Formats: sequence, C-alpha cells, structure tokens
Amino acid sequence: MSQRPKVLFVCLGNICRSPLAEAAFRAEAERAGLDAEADSAGTGNWHVGDPPDPRSIEQAKTHDIDISAYKGRQVTEDDFRTFTHVFALDEANLEVLESIRPADGTAKLGMLMDVVPDKRGQPVADPYFGGPDGFVTTWDDVHEAARALVAQLQG
Repeated sequence: MSQRPKVLFVCLGNICRSPLAEAAFRAEAERAGLDAEADSAGTGNWHVGDPPDPRSIEQAKTHDIDISAYKGRQVTEDDFRTFTHVFALDEANLEVLESIRPADGTAKLGMLMDVVPDKRGQPVADPYFGGPDGFVTTWDDVHEAARALVAQLQG
C-alpha cells in the first residue's frame, strides 16, 4: 500500500464496539510492525466527549490495553477525506455512512467483518444492552477482524 493506512471504526455511539475495534487494531498493527493510524467514531452524537463504556474499558484491560482516555466523537464528512478506510460495525451504521459520504471522499467504505472471509455481511456483536459477556463476544469479533485487516494491509 503506497499510503500509510489510516483506519476509522464506526458504530452508533462510539462507546462500546468502535473503541474496542480501534484498540484491537492498534494492538495488532503494533504486534505486526504495521505503521498505521486508527481512530473511532459514532454516527450518533449522544456520547461526544465521553469515555468508553466501563465494560469496554474492562474488556480492553483484560488484554492489557488501556482505552480509558479515549473520547467519543461523531463521524464527520472530513473523515472520508482524512482516512484511507472507514469501517462500519453494522449495516445500519453503514447506511448512515453511505448517506453522509461526500462526493470527494476517498476513503474505502465497508463493513468491518467483511475483512474476515467467513464473516462477510455480519455485524460486530453489539453488547450495549447486555452484560459483560457480550463485551467478550464483541472483543472476539473485533480482534479477529483486526488480525485479518492488518494481514490485508500488509499484503
């Protein structure tokens, strides 16, 4: 890849799934020696400036990753010009991203789980309304996608 990868992960509120996806990708990229940038955002504005959900913070901590300083933000049109890749974590957020994508947006847009061959079209599990076990499932999803994405970006 000629340009340094800059990857944005997008869910609804930017407090559960997308911060975990960002953290998993950062960790995998570092492990693999891939020079890449990562961020996360939400299509909604409810949690702008807020830290991740405490359950996300705890889940990341179990993998020796500290996301407590992450701050929620809402996706902007400029993100499609700044990032090389924008990944929605489910179909509903992909539809929102497609609707706000500017004509001059150059980022590749898609579903995150599409980078995992046997998971194409699947959403990342949304743990918000459940207990801590849901965050384990979400981590498993985003970690698997992060490994596949890093391999794809390196290849």
